Amino acid sequence: MAPGPSLGLRARLLFAFALLCVVTAAAVAGGSYVQARNDILQRTQDAAVQAMTGRLQALYPLPTATPGLKELGEIAAAAADQFSFAVAVYGDLHSPVPPSQPPPPERGSPAPEARVAALSVISPELRRVVAAGRTAWQRVAWQDGPWLIVGIPLLVTERGLPPRASGIEVYVARSLLAEKRSIDGLAASAWLTGGAALALAVVLASLATRGVLGPVRELGRAARLLGEGELSTRIGVRGSDELADVARTFNHTAAELERHVEQLRQAEADARRFVADVSHELRTPLAALAAVADVLDEEAAGLPEPAGRAARLVSQETLNLTALVNDLIEVSRFDSGVAALALNDVDVAELVRATLRARGWSERVDSELPSGVRARLDPRRVDVILANLVGNALRHGEPPVSVRLSADARWIELEVRDHGPGLDEAVLPHVFDRFYKASAARARSEGSGLGLAIARENARLHQGDLTVANAQDGGAVFTLRLPHRASDPAGDPW
Repeated sequence: MAPGPSLGLRARLLFAFALLCVVTAAAVAGGSYVQARNDILQRTQDAAVQAMTGRLQALYPLPTATPGLKELGEIAAAAADQFSFAVAVYGDLHSPVPPSQPPPPERGSPAPEARVAALSVISPELRRVVAAGRTAWQRVAWQDGPWLIVGIPLLVTERGLPPRASGIEVYVARSLLAEKRSIDGLAASAWLTGGAALALAVVLASLATRGVLGPVRELGRAARLLGEGELSTRIGVRGSDELADVARTFNHTAAELERHVEQLRQAEADARRFVADVSHELRTPLAALAAVADVLDEEAAGLPEPAGRAARLVSQETLNLTALVNDLIEVSRFDSGVAALALNDVDVAELVRATLRARGWSERVDSELPSGVRARLDPRRVDVILANLVGNALRHGEPPVSVRLSADARWIELEVRDHGPGLDEAVLPHVFDRFYKASAARARSEGSGLGLAIARENARLHQGDLTVANAQDGGAVFTLRLPHRASDPAGDPW
Protein backbone atom coordinates (compact mmCIF):
# COMPACT_ATOMS: atom_id res chain seq x y z
CA MET A 1 0.00 0.00 0.00
CA ALA A 2 1.45 3.36 -0.99
CA PRO A 3 2.18 5.71 1.91
CA GLY A 4 0.03 8.76 2.25
CA PRO A 5 1.39 12.22 1.60
CA SER A 6 3.61 13.51 4.37
CA LEU A 7 3.84 17.02 5.85
CA GLY A 8 6.55 19.33 4.58
CA LEU A 9 9.43 20.50 6.73
CA ARG A 10 7.87 23.94 7.22
CA ALA A 11 4.57 22.44 8.39
CA ARG A 12 6.39 20.04 10.74
CA LEU A 13 8.44 22.86 12.30
CA LEU A 14 5.35 25.01 12.77
CA PHE A 15 3.51 22.07 14.28
CA ALA A 16 6.41 21.32 16.64
CA PHE A 17 6.62 24.95 17.81
CA ALA A 18 2.87 25.18 18.26
CA LEU A 19 2.72 21.87 20.13
CA LEU A 20 5.56 22.92 22.43
CA CYS A 21 3.83 26.22 23.10
CA VAL A 22 0.48 24.59 23.77
CA VAL A 23 1.99 22.03 26.14
CA THR A 24 4.04 24.67 27.98
CA ALA A 25 1.16 27.14 28.19
CA ALA A 26 -1.23 24.41 29.31
CA ALA A 27 1.20 23.24 31.99
CA VAL A 28 1.92 26.75 33.32
CA ALA A 29 -1.61 28.09 33.01
CA GLY A 30 -3.13 24.86 34.30
CA GLY A 31 -0.82 24.75 37.30
CA SER A 32 -1.46 28.43 38.07
CA TYR A 33 -5.19 27.93 37.68
CA VAL A 34 -5.29 24.94 40.02
CA GLN A 35 -3.12 26.70 42.60
CA ALA A 36 -5.16 29.90 42.47
CA ARG A 37 -8.43 27.95 42.63
CA ASN A 38 -7.29 26.00 45.66
CA ASP A 39 -6.06 29.18 47.38
CA ILE A 40 -9.35 31.00 46.76
CA LEU A 41 -11.45 28.11 48.02
CA GLN A 42 -9.17 27.53 51.02
CA ARG A 43 -9.34 31.19 52.07
CA THR A 44 -13.11 31.15 51.67
CA GLN A 45 -13.42 28.02 53.82
CA ASP A 46 -11.05 29.33 56.48
CA ALA A 47 -12.88 32.67 56.62
CA ALA A 48 -16.25 30.96 56.92
CA VAL A 49 -15.07 28.64 59.69
CA GLN A 50 -13.41 31.50 61.57
CA ALA A 51 -16.47 33.77 61.31
CA MET A 52 -18.86 31.02 62.36
CA THR A 53 -16.65 30.00 65.28
CA GLY A 54 -16.44 33.60 66.47
CA ARG A 55 -20.19 34.00 66.32
CA LEU A 56 -20.87 30.76 68.19
CA GLN A 57 -18.39 31.58 70.99
CA ALA A 58 -20.71 34.40 72.04
CA LEU A 59 -23.39 31.79 72.89
CA TYR A 60 -21.45 30.26 75.80
CA PRO A 61 -22.48 29.28 78.32
CA LEU A 62 -25.50 27.54 76.82
CA PRO A 63 -28.72 28.28 78.66
CA THR A 64 -29.74 24.61 78.63
CA ALA A 65 -28.20 21.28 77.74
CA THR A 66 -31.44 20.12 76.04
CA PRO A 67 -32.50 22.93 73.72
CA GLY A 68 -35.89 23.11 72.10
CA LEU A 69 -36.96 24.68 68.82
CA LYS A 70 -36.75 28.19 70.28
CA GLU A 71 -33.20 27.74 71.52
CA LEU A 72 -32.15 26.07 68.25
CA GLY A 73 -33.63 29.05 66.34
CA GLU A 74 -31.63 31.47 68.49
CA ILE A 75 -28.46 29.50 67.89
CA ALA A 76 -29.12 29.43 64.10
CA ALA A 77 -29.87 33.16 64.08
CA ALA A 78 -26.64 33.89 65.96
CA ALA A 79 -24.61 31.80 63.48
CA ALA A 80 -26.28 33.06 60.29
CA ASP A 81 -25.13 36.69 59.99
CA GLN A 82 -23.06 36.83 56.75
CA PHE A 83 -24.10 33.35 55.67
CA SER A 84 -27.00 32.65 53.37
CA PHE A 85 -28.72 30.54 55.99
CA ALA A 86 -27.93 28.54 59.14
CA VAL A 87 -29.52 25.48 60.71
CA ALA A 88 -29.04 24.24 64.26
CA VAL A 89 -29.68 20.53 64.80
CA TYR A 90 -30.15 18.62 68.03
CA GLY A 91 -31.02 15.00 67.56
CA ASP A 92 -34.12 14.87 65.40
CA LEU A 93 -34.91 18.57 65.98
CA HIS A 94 -33.70 21.40 63.80
CA SER A 95 -34.18 25.11 64.04
CA PRO A 96 -37.23 26.53 62.26
CA VAL A 97 -36.78 28.61 59.11
CA PRO A 98 -38.34 32.06 59.68
CA PRO A 99 -40.16 33.64 56.72
CA SER A 100 -37.67 36.39 56.00
CA GLN A 101 -36.73 38.27 52.89
CA PRO A 102 -33.82 36.79 50.94
CA PRO A 103 -30.53 38.68 50.87
CA PRO A 104 -29.40 40.47 47.72
CA PRO A 105 -29.00 38.23 44.69
CA GLU A 106 -25.22 38.48 44.63
CA ARG A 107 -25.08 36.67 47.96
CA GLY A 108 -26.83 33.72 46.38
CA SER A 109 -29.27 33.14 49.26
CA PRO A 110 -32.09 30.68 48.59
CA ALA A 111 -35.73 31.52 49.12
CA PRO A 112 -37.22 30.56 52.54
CA GLU A 113 -39.06 27.54 51.15
CA ALA A 114 -35.79 26.35 49.60
CA ARG A 115 -34.00 26.59 52.96
CA VAL A 116 -35.96 23.68 54.36
CA ALA A 117 -35.00 21.63 51.32
CA ALA A 118 -31.40 22.65 51.95
CA LEU A 119 -31.29 20.31 54.94
CA SER A 120 -31.14 17.45 52.48
CA VAL A 121 -27.93 18.92 51.04
CA ILE A 122 -26.12 18.17 54.31
CA SER A 123 -24.67 14.77 53.56
CA PRO A 124 -24.70 11.91 56.11
CA GLU A 125 -20.91 11.81 55.95
CA LEU A 126 -20.68 15.46 57.00
CA ARG A 127 -23.13 14.92 59.84
CA ARG A 128 -21.16 11.92 61.15
CA VAL A 129 -17.94 13.93 61.26
CA VAL A 130 -19.61 16.90 63.02
CA ALA A 131 -21.45 14.60 65.44
CA ALA A 132 -18.06 13.14 66.38
CA GLY A 133 -17.00 16.57 67.65
CA ARG A 134 -14.98 17.86 64.69
CA THR A 135 -15.48 20.90 62.48
CA ALA A 136 -15.92 19.95 58.83
CA TRP A 137 -16.99 21.45 55.53
CA GLN A 138 -18.11 20.27 52.16
CA ARG A 139 -18.58 21.85 48.73
CA VAL A 140 -21.77 20.85 46.97
CA ALA A 141 -23.64 21.79 43.81
CA TRP A 142 -27.04 23.16 44.77
CA GLN A 143 -29.61 25.18 42.87
CA ASP A 144 -27.71 27.29 40.32
CA GLY A 145 -24.13 27.07 41.55
CA PRO A 146 -21.58 25.80 44.05
CA TRP A 147 -22.17 26.14 47.80
CA LEU A 148 -19.99 25.72 50.88
CA ILE A 149 -21.59 23.81 53.79
CA VAL A 150 -19.75 24.22 57.11
CA GLY A 151 -20.65 22.17 60.16
CA ILE A 152 -19.45 22.96 63.73
CA PRO A 153 -20.34 21.03 66.90
CA LEU A 154 -21.10 23.04 70.06
CA LEU A 155 -18.88 21.75 72.86
CA VAL A 156 -19.45 21.92 76.58
CA THR A 157 -16.37 22.87 78.57
CA GLU A 158 -16.19 22.51 82.32
CA ARG A 159 -13.31 23.47 84.50
CA GLY A 160 -10.95 20.60 85.02
CA LEU A 161 -12.67 18.41 82.39
CA PRO A 162 -11.98 17.94 78.71
CA PRO A 163 -14.49 19.46 76.27
CA ARG A 164 -17.41 17.23 75.46
CA ALA A 165 -20.02 17.33 72.75
CA SER A 166 -23.28 19.03 73.62
CA GLY A 167 -25.12 17.22 70.84
CA ILE A 168 -25.95 20.52 69.13
CA GLU A 169 -24.69 20.82 65.54
CA VAL A 170 -24.71 24.06 63.62
CA TYR A 171 -24.58 24.08 59.80
CA VAL A 172 -24.23 27.20 57.71
CA ALA A 173 -24.30 27.56 53.93
CA ARG A 174 -22.47 30.12 51.87
CA SER A 175 -22.75 30.57 48.10
CA LEU A 176 -19.47 30.25 46.19
CA LEU A 177 -20.87 31.97 43.11
CA ALA A 178 -18.58 34.98 43.48
CA GLU A 179 -15.57 32.73 43.92
CA LYS A 180 -16.69 30.68 40.90
CA ARG A 181 -16.77 33.86 38.83
CA SER A 182 -13.26 34.72 40.00
CA ILE A 183 -12.06 31.23 39.13
CA ASP A 184 -13.78 31.40 35.72
CA GLY A 185 -12.01 34.71 35.19
CA LEU A 186 -8.69 33.04 35.99
CA ALA A 187 -9.50 30.25 33.51
CA ALA A 188 -10.37 32.78 30.81
CA SER A 189 -7.11 34.62 31.50
CA ALA A 190 -5.24 31.33 31.24
CA TRP A 191 -6.87 30.60 27.88
CA LEU A 192 -6.10 34.11 26.61
CA THR A 193 -2.52 33.79 27.76
CA GLY A 194 -2.19 30.42 26.05
CA GLY A 195 -3.71 31.79 22.84
CA ALA A 196 -1.37 34.77 22.85
CA ALA A 197 1.57 32.46 23.49
CA LEU A 198 0.43 30.21 20.63
CA ALA A 199 0.19 33.15 18.24
CA LEU A 200 3.65 34.33 19.33
CA ALA A 201 5.02 30.80 18.86
CA VAL A 202 3.59 30.61 15.33
CA VAL A 203 5.20 33.95 14.46
CA LEU A 204 8.53 32.87 15.92
CA ALA A 205 8.24 29.50 14.18
CA SER A 206 7.55 31.23 10.85
CA LEU A 207 10.65 33.39 11.28
CA ALA A 208 12.74 30.39 12.33
CA THR A 209 11.52 28.20 9.47
CA ARG A 210 12.15 31.00 7.00
CA GLY A 211 15.75 31.21 8.16
CA VAL A 212 16.17 27.43 8.00
CA LEU A 213 14.11 26.58 4.93
CA GLY A 214 15.55 29.33 2.74
CA PRO A 215 18.96 27.62 2.44
CA VAL A 216 17.26 24.22 2.27
CA ARG A 217 15.09 25.34 -0.68
CA GLU A 218 18.15 26.81 -2.38
CA LEU A 219 19.98 23.52 -1.82
CA GLY A 220 17.04 21.57 -3.26
CA ARG A 221 16.90 23.84 -6.33
CA ALA A 222 20.65 23.46 -6.88
CA ALA A 223 20.43 19.66 -6.49
CA ARG A 224 17.58 19.56 -9.00
CA LEU A 225 19.58 21.61 -11.52
CA LEU A 226 22.59 19.40 -10.91
CA GLY A 227 20.49 16.32 -11.60
CA GLU A 228 19.25 17.92 -14.83
CA GLY A 229 22.82 18.29 -16.05
CA GLU A 230 23.66 21.85 -14.95
CA LEU A 231 26.99 20.82 -13.47
CA SER A 232 28.13 24.42 -13.01
CA THR A 233 25.41 24.99 -10.39
CA ARG A 234 26.67 26.37 -7.08
CA ILE A 235 24.95 27.82 -4.01
CA GLY A 236 25.93 30.78 -1.87
CA VAL A 237 27.67 30.13 1.44
CA ARG A 238 26.50 32.42 4.24
CA GLY A 239 27.68 32.25 7.83
CA SER A 240 29.51 29.44 9.54
CA ASP A 241 26.75 27.22 10.87
CA GLU A 242 25.78 23.69 9.86
CA LEU A 243 23.82 24.91 6.82
CA ALA A 244 26.91 26.76 5.61
CA ASP A 245 28.90 23.52 5.99
CA VAL A 246 26.27 21.72 3.91
CA ALA A 247 26.50 24.44 1.24
CA ARG A 248 30.31 24.18 1.13
CA THR A 249 30.10 20.38 0.91
CA PHE A 250 27.56 20.64 -1.94
CA ASN A 251 29.75 23.08 -3.87
CA HIS A 252 32.81 20.87 -3.42
CA THR A 253 30.87 17.77 -4.51
CA ALA A 254 29.42 19.59 -7.53
CA ALA A 255 32.88 20.79 -8.56
CA GLU A 256 34.35 17.29 -8.29
CA LEU A 257 31.38 15.83 -10.18
CA GLU A 258 31.76 18.41 -12.93
CA ARG A 259 35.46 17.61 -13.23
CA HIS A 260 34.91 13.86 -13.38
CA VAL A 261 32.02 14.15 -15.84
CA GLU A 262 34.13 16.38 -18.06
CA GLN A 263 36.92 13.81 -17.95
CA LEU A 264 34.45 11.04 -18.80
CA ARG A 265 32.97 13.05 -21.63
CA GLN A 266 36.40 13.75 -23.01
CA ALA A 267 37.37 10.09 -22.73
CA GLU A 268 34.12 9.04 -24.38
CA ALA A 269 34.60 11.57 -27.16
CA ASP A 270 38.16 10.34 -27.68
CA ALA A 271 36.96 6.73 -27.79
CA ARG A 272 34.21 7.57 -30.28
CA ARG A 273 36.65 9.52 -32.40
CA PHE A 274 39.10 6.66 -32.27
CA VAL A 275 36.48 4.10 -33.34
CA ALA A 276 35.25 6.37 -36.13
CA ASP A 277 38.77 7.12 -37.35
CA VAL A 278 39.86 3.49 -37.24
CA SER A 279 36.68 2.35 -38.98
CA HIS A 280 37.08 4.87 -41.76
CA GLU A 281 40.77 4.12 -42.12
CA LEU A 282 40.02 0.40 -42.41
CA ARG A 283 37.56 0.87 -45.25
CA THR A 284 40.27 1.49 -47.88
CA PRO A 285 42.41 -1.58 -47.17
CA LEU A 286 39.24 -3.65 -46.67
CA ALA A 287 38.04 -2.65 -50.12
CA ALA A 288 41.30 -4.00 -51.56
CA LEU A 289 41.05 -7.14 -49.44
CA ALA A 290 37.46 -7.67 -50.55
CA ALA A 291 38.54 -7.51 -54.19
CA VAL A 292 41.31 -10.05 -53.58
CA ALA A 293 38.91 -12.21 -51.55
CA ASP A 294 36.47 -12.27 -54.48
CA VAL A 295 39.23 -13.54 -56.75
CA LEU A 296 40.29 -16.16 -54.21
CA ASP A 297 36.70 -17.24 -53.75
CA GLU A 298 36.32 -17.76 -57.51
CA GLU A 299 39.57 -19.70 -57.74
CA ALA A 300 39.08 -21.71 -54.52
CA ALA A 301 37.39 -24.60 -56.31
CA GLY A 302 40.44 -25.19 -58.51
CA LEU A 303 43.02 -25.00 -55.73
CA PRO A 304 44.34 -27.98 -53.77
CA GLU A 305 42.18 -28.61 -50.70
CA PRO A 306 44.31 -26.94 -48.00
CA ALA A 307 44.80 -23.90 -50.21
CA GLY A 308 41.13 -23.85 -51.31
CA ARG A 309 39.92 -24.06 -47.73
CA ALA A 310 42.29 -21.23 -46.76
CA ALA A 311 41.05 -19.13 -49.69
CA ARG A 312 37.41 -19.60 -48.68
CA LEU A 313 38.26 -18.78 -45.04
CA VAL A 314 40.03 -15.57 -46.08
CA SER A 315 37.05 -14.59 -48.22
CA GLN A 316 34.52 -15.25 -45.41
CA GLU A 317 36.54 -13.45 -42.73
CA THR A 318 37.05 -10.52 -45.04
CA LEU A 319 33.28 -10.27 -45.42
CA ASN A 320 32.84 -10.52 -41.63
CA LEU A 321 35.46 -7.82 -41.03
CA THR A 322 33.79 -5.59 -43.60
CA ALA A 323 30.42 -6.04 -41.83
CA LEU A 324 32.04 -5.26 -38.46
CA VAL A 325 33.66 -2.08 -39.78
CA ASN A 326 30.35 -0.99 -41.32
CA ASP A 327 28.61 -1.63 -38.00
CA LEU A 328 31.24 0.39 -36.11
CA ILE A 329 30.83 3.29 -38.54
CA GLU A 330 27.06 3.14 -38.05
CA VAL A 331 27.45 3.12 -34.24
CA SER A 332 29.82 6.10 -34.42
CA ARG A 333 27.17 8.00 -36.38
CA PHE A 334 24.59 7.32 -33.69
CA ASP A 335 27.02 8.37 -30.94
CA SER A 336 27.98 11.60 -32.68
CA GLY A 337 24.33 12.46 -33.40
CA VAL A 338 24.75 12.71 -37.17
CA ALA A 339 22.54 9.71 -38.04
CA ALA A 340 19.63 10.92 -40.18
CA LEU A 341 16.46 9.48 -41.63
CA ALA A 342 15.65 9.40 -45.31
CA LEU A 343 11.88 9.29 -44.96
CA ASN A 344 9.57 7.92 -47.62
CA ASP A 345 5.90 7.00 -47.81
CA VAL A 346 6.01 3.18 -47.96
CA ASP A 347 3.68 0.19 -47.88
CA VAL A 348 4.90 -1.59 -44.76
CA ALA A 349 3.75 -5.06 -45.84
CA GLU A 350 5.57 -4.71 -49.17
CA LEU A 351 8.68 -3.46 -47.36
CA VAL A 352 8.70 -6.61 -45.20
CA ARG A 353 8.21 -8.88 -48.24
CA ALA A 354 11.08 -7.15 -50.05
CA THR A 355 13.38 -7.70 -47.06
CA LEU A 356 12.54 -11.42 -46.92
CA ARG A 357 12.73 -11.82 -50.69
CA ALA A 358 16.13 -10.10 -51.02
CA ARG A 359 17.70 -12.56 -48.58
CA GLY A 360 15.93 -15.68 -49.79
CA TRP A 361 13.87 -16.08 -46.59
CA SER A 362 10.38 -15.91 -48.08
CA GLU A 363 9.90 -19.69 -47.99
CA ARG A 364 11.40 -20.11 -44.52
CA VAL A 365 9.37 -17.41 -42.74
CA ASP A 366 5.61 -17.43 -42.08
CA SER A 367 4.21 -13.94 -42.56
CA GLU A 368 0.96 -12.28 -41.60
CA LEU A 369 1.03 -8.96 -43.44
CA PRO A 370 -2.31 -7.21 -43.91
CA SER A 371 -2.37 -4.83 -46.84
CA GLY A 372 -3.09 -1.13 -46.73
CA VAL A 373 -0.73 -0.27 -43.83
CA ARG A 374 1.27 2.75 -44.92
CA ALA A 375 3.76 4.84 -42.97
CA ARG A 376 6.46 7.43 -43.48
CA LEU A 377 9.69 5.61 -42.65
CA ASP A 378 13.29 5.21 -43.70
CA PRO A 379 13.10 1.98 -45.77
CA ARG A 380 16.83 1.22 -45.50
CA ARG A 381 16.91 1.44 -41.72
CA VAL A 382 13.70 -0.59 -41.29
CA ASP A 383 15.21 -3.18 -43.66
CA VAL A 384 18.31 -3.32 -41.42
CA ILE A 385 16.12 -3.87 -38.34
CA LEU A 386 14.03 -6.63 -39.94
CA ALA A 387 17.04 -8.38 -41.49
CA ASN A 388 18.75 -8.48 -38.11
CA LEU A 389 15.67 -9.77 -36.23
CA VAL A 390 14.68 -12.41 -38.81
CA GLY A 391 18.30 -13.47 -39.35
CA ASN A 392 18.81 -13.99 -35.61
CA ALA A 393 15.55 -15.95 -35.35
CA LEU A 394 16.60 -18.24 -38.23
CA ARG A 395 20.16 -18.75 -36.94
CA HIS A 396 19.55 -19.07 -33.22
CA GLY A 397 15.90 -20.05 -32.86
CA GLU A 398 13.85 -22.95 -34.11
CA PRO A 399 11.18 -22.99 -36.83
CA PRO A 400 8.63 -21.88 -37.49
CA VAL A 401 9.80 -18.23 -37.62
CA SER A 402 7.00 -15.74 -38.16
CA VAL A 403 6.59 -12.03 -38.93
CA ARG A 404 3.28 -10.42 -38.01
CA LEU A 405 2.18 -6.87 -38.87
CA SER A 406 -0.50 -4.94 -36.96
CA ALA A 407 -1.46 -1.28 -36.77
CA ASP A 408 -3.72 1.18 -35.01
CA ALA A 409 -4.44 4.86 -35.58
CA ARG A 410 -0.99 5.99 -34.44
CA TRP A 411 1.42 3.05 -34.30
CA ILE A 412 2.46 0.08 -36.38
CA GLU A 413 3.93 -3.07 -34.84
CA LEU A 414 6.10 -5.74 -36.41
CA GLU A 415 6.47 -8.89 -34.34
CA VAL A 416 9.25 -11.37 -35.16
CA ARG A 417 9.00 -14.69 -33.33
CA ASP A 418 10.72 -18.05 -33.27
CA HIS A 419 9.78 -21.25 -31.44
CA GLY A 420 13.14 -22.09 -29.88
CA PRO A 421 14.04 -22.30 -26.20
CA GLY A 422 13.78 -18.55 -25.77
CA LEU A 423 16.17 -16.31 -23.87
CA ASP A 424 17.35 -16.80 -20.33
CA GLU A 425 15.82 -14.30 -17.90
CA ALA A 426 19.32 -13.07 -16.97
CA VAL A 427 20.03 -12.35 -20.64
CA LEU A 428 16.87 -10.34 -21.45
CA PRO A 429 18.04 -7.02 -19.89
CA HIS A 430 21.30 -7.15 -21.93
CA VAL A 431 20.04 -8.26 -25.35
CA PHE A 432 20.43 -4.76 -26.83
CA ASP A 433 23.79 -4.01 -25.18
CA ARG A 434 26.69 -3.45 -27.54
CA PHE A 435 29.07 -6.40 -28.09
CA TYR A 436 26.86 -8.60 -25.90
CA LYS A 437 26.67 -12.22 -27.04
CA ALA A 438 24.19 -14.53 -25.35
CA SER A 439 26.12 -17.64 -26.35
CA ALA A 440 24.87 -19.54 -23.32
CA ALA A 441 21.27 -18.92 -24.32
CA ARG A 442 21.58 -19.92 -27.97
CA ALA A 443 22.88 -22.95 -29.76
CA ARG A 444 25.53 -20.82 -31.44
CA SER A 445 26.80 -17.26 -31.07
CA GLU A 446 28.01 -15.38 -34.17
CA GLY A 447 28.55 -11.83 -35.33
CA SER A 448 29.99 -8.76 -33.64
CA GLY A 449 27.30 -8.25 -31.02
CA LEU A 450 26.30 -4.88 -32.53
CA GLY A 451 23.34 -5.96 -34.66
CA LEU A 452 20.58 -5.66 -32.07
CA ALA A 453 22.09 -2.48 -30.62
CA ILE A 454 22.02 -0.89 -34.09
CA ALA A 455 18.47 -2.18 -34.64
CA ARG A 456 17.22 -0.50 -31.47
CA GLU A 457 19.04 2.77 -32.32
CA ASN A 458 17.34 2.74 -35.74
CA ALA A 459 13.95 2.18 -34.05
CA ARG A 460 14.53 5.07 -31.63
CA LEU A 461 15.66 7.28 -34.50
CA HIS A 462 12.10 6.82 -35.81
CA GLN A 463 10.75 7.83 -32.35
CA GLY A 464 9.79 4.19 -31.83
CA ASP A 465 11.25 1.31 -29.84
CA LEU A 466 12.35 -2.31 -30.05
CA THR A 467 11.59 -4.73 -27.20
CA VAL A 468 12.05 -8.43 -26.50
CA ALA A 469 10.22 -10.97 -24.38
CA ASN A 470 9.75 -14.73 -24.11
CA ALA A 471 6.48 -16.21 -25.36
CA GLN A 472 4.51 -18.28 -22.88
CA ASP A 473 4.60 -21.34 -25.16
CA GLY A 474 8.30 -20.98 -26.00
CA GLY A 475 10.46 -18.85 -28.23
CA ALA A 476 11.69 -15.26 -28.26
CA VAL A 477 9.43 -12.44 -29.46
CA PHE A 478 10.94 -9.17 -30.75
CA THR A 479 8.45 -6.34 -31.17
CA LEU A 480 9.28 -3.32 -33.35
CA ARG A 481 6.96 -0.38 -32.65
CA LEU A 482 7.09 2.60 -35.02
CA PRO A 483 4.86 5.64 -35.47
CA HIS A 484 2.84 6.12 -38.63
CA ARG A 485 4.25 9.64 -38.89
CA ALA A 486 7.90 9.69 -37.98
CA SER A 487 9.74 13.02 -37.95
CA ASP A 488 12.86 13.67 -39.92
CA PRO A 489 16.06 14.81 -38.15
CA ALA A 490 15.03 18.46 -38.56
CA GLY A 491 11.79 17.75 -36.72
CA ASP A 492 9.43 18.33 -39.68
CA PRO A 493 6.38 16.07 -39.31
CA TRP A 494 4.85 14.22 -42.22
